[in-house]
Amino acid sequence: MANYKLDTLCVQAGYKPKSGEPRVLPICQSTTFKYDTSADMAKLFDLEPGYMYTRLANPTSDAVAAKITALEGGVAGVLTSSGQAANFFALINIMGAGDHFISAATIYGGTFNLFNVTMRKIGIDVTFVDPNCSEEELQAAFKPNTKAVFGETIANPSLDIFDIEKFAKVAHENGVPLIIDNTFPTPINCRPFEFGADIVTHSTTKYMEGHASTIGGCVVDSGNFDWEQNDKFPGLTTPDESYHGAVYTKDFGKAGYVTKIVAQLLRDYGSTPSPQNAFYLNVGLETLALRMERHCANAQKVAEYLESNDKIAWVNYPGLPSNKYYERAKKYMPNGTCGVVSFGVKGGRDAAEKFMNSLELAAIVTHVADARTCVLHPASSTHRQLSDKELVECGVSPDLVRFSVGIENVDDIIADIQQALDKI
Repeated sequence: MANYKLDTLCVQAGYKPKSGEPRVLPICQSTTFKYDTSADMAKLFDLEPGYMYTRLANPTSDAVAAKITALEGGVAGVLTSSGQAANFFALINIMGAGDHFISAATIYGGTFNLFNVTMRKIGIDVTFVDPNCSEEELQAAFKPNTKAVFGETIANPSLDIFDIEKFAKVAHENGVPLIIDNTFPTPINCRPFEFGADIVTHSTTKYMEGHASTIGGCVVDSGNFDWEQNDKFPGLTTPDESYHGAVYTKDFGKAGYVTKIVAQLLRDYGSTPSPQNAFYLNVGLETLALRMERHCANAQKVAEYLESNDKIAWVNYPGLPSNKYYERAKKYMPNGTCGVVSFGVKGGRDAAEKFMNSLELAAIVTHVADARTCVLHPASSTHRQLSDKELVECGVSPDLVRFSVGIENVDDIIADIQQALDKI
């Protein structure tokens, strides 16, 4: 599109109706697409552009993926059925049994389990590193079979701010891409490609959709990484015999990485979003810029209130000048970070549980980052499967309360926190 600002892209990108076509993105609720001749259909199986079966691609989903790609400043993107699928596809698209990757230790508990348990079972090894490690310590984690580096822009729920430029520099020195999960800030507050990241993933379930109605994910390629610089990525640079010898980097250029996800991974794993869910995601994206501004403004006020409350043991929010990531947040996210605040209640886990049970406006749910204020105790829920040692590595203390600040009136949110604290 034209050089529009991000808030305009939220509304306009991805779908441009022709004369007489629906103004609102249509839901192509069909598994199949009709062609006049067998020859026309056959071209699709040679990976020519078009639609044959929604497990691989669908016009509604493609339009929404194009919008997210425009927001991130990438060259190609694809929707998946969940954020977990997006992270898995982003990695396994360039890896196989016997390969290795490096990940920041402070990541979402579900992603940690995916990497630490499930991917190890299929022969892919991972080394977890402290996101605040030195370049030398990061370099020491590389192996001859390392294929990628992974991190979260803002870690869930520890809220560590990832040093994108440092990790990109070392990853590129070793000839591998940096993959960033950009779920919490969204491209409204951070565009990792501008700092050297190569691939971005999202759980679109969170702020992008914004209303806790649909699960989804997205993978976006910057188009900047040279997959042919070495022999580490044969899946992209050598013939794919399941598609008549297609070579993704040569036949599809900068779209090769995403084309391979569609042609191979969606075909074989089937983690495809429904067109209806893609439609709901698009509706959410139209107000993303507006909502992120409100989420961040509300979270800032909540964090400042908590920091001044004598019943709170500690507060973690990158927008606070006292936060250890304050300067890094200003570098990568000068307009705000996200709406999530983590803190500890004096009295430990028992006090935290009583506090949460006393909340009236904020709901206890296994979710985060939507329009409604919600709260969770990660150590006993999202990170419950982790050992005490793994909890520490992920930046999750036993008393940590993850408070996702919604877009309600902030005075009502703070009043709800106060009345719950008064009951401790």
